[in-house]
Amino acid sequence: MNTKQGPELNRRGLLLAAGGLAAAATADLALAQTPTQPDASAGTAASAIGRRKLGTLEVSSVGLGVQNMSRTYQQTIPTRAEMHNIIRSAFENGLTFYDAAEAYGPHEVERILGEGVEPFRDQIVIATKFGWNIDLETGERRQGLISRPDHIKLAVEGMLKRLRTDRIDLLYQHRVDPQVPIEDVAGAVKDLMAEGKVLHWGLSEMGLNTLRRAHATVPVTAVQSEYSMLWRGPETSAIPVCEELGIGFVPWSPLGVGFLNGAIDARTRFAPGDIRGVEGRFAPENLPDNLALVELLRKWADRKQARLGQIALAWLLAQKPWIVPIPGTTQMAHMIENVGASRITFTPTELAELNASVKAIEIKGARLPDAVQAYSDVEAPMKS
Repeated sequence: MNTKQGPELNRRGLLLAAGGLAAAATADLALAQTPTQPDASAGTAASAIGRRKLGTLEVSSVGLGVQNMSRTYQQTIPTRAEMHNIIRSAFENGLTFYDAAEAYGPHEVERILGEGVEPFRDQIVIATKFGWNIDLETGERRQGLISRPDHIKLAVEGMLKRLRTDRIDLLYQHRVDPQVPIEDVAGAVKDLMAEGKVLHWGLSEMGLNTLRRAHATVPVTAVQSEYSMLWRGPETSAIPVCEELGIGFVPWSPLGVGFLNGAIDARTRFAPGDIRGVEGRFAPENLPDNLALVELLRKWADRKQARLGQIALAWLLAQKPWIVPIPGTTQMAHMIENVGASRITFTPTELAELNASVKAIEIKGARLPDAVQAYSDVEAPMKS
């Protein structure tokens, strides 16, 4: 494997290069789940959104991905005050799980999140990520990945300052560094846990052997990976291993970068710099066929008196009780809509019907350029 170029070519690598990041129960539990009683200070909306466990970490059943709050897919820059408003309104609606990364911005999204949650920091869960080669001081994006233990510890110091906090609730390795054994990465995280600077840790888009080795060294709380009706790859890879090991699963891009919201149709073309413009599944020749998935969502939205995106998120929630999607948005209305997805349930018969319909739709076109897919699920080297 070409370890110099390979990791740079995965989807988040393309997103970083483009400057706009994509962001994302069993049937009986989906039907009958009873939310945990929330802290009264979080407001009565908390009981509506419900709670779930990622390992031993309790979070709201839907989270908020904040990756585009400094720059959108189309390279526009959202209003900072409105991003703060969305972050705070999410909390008022019971959402307690916020997902960021040092690479988003870079650095700037962590600052926006830290500013936004400062009034209620102790009542929420902050997740962020290290691993891309980002200059610790300037935020300059450099080639490759870096997860040396000394660098991880310095990166966390910067995260704490930007997030205006004394600890990170959930720290992910954003991508596996093919130069550093995962045992060394876990050892650095263990040191940070001993200092109280990190409470839980996880991995994103790792190989399954790497996940097992990481979990054996320091128990992993959550795995983050792309997963949605549009991309169901984890169903035969990461999700079964997470179930075996008791690890939570956090889907990024749970709405298919807007596709499952109905925001893309057969006539849609993408602006320069928009990552969706280089994905085969959104190519003009494939969109008409792939829109069968959107039509399925429309039927279920009518049936459940809901929005398309709410059905897509509710479907994810119904797959396992330890799946917590993190849809990203820079629009207040979409945040409210996403939170509302947790109130939609399916009977066992409905879920079986919906699952069968989703599986019957063949998505045409690669989720990434063909060259990128060869570098998915990179394994960390064995510790000598």
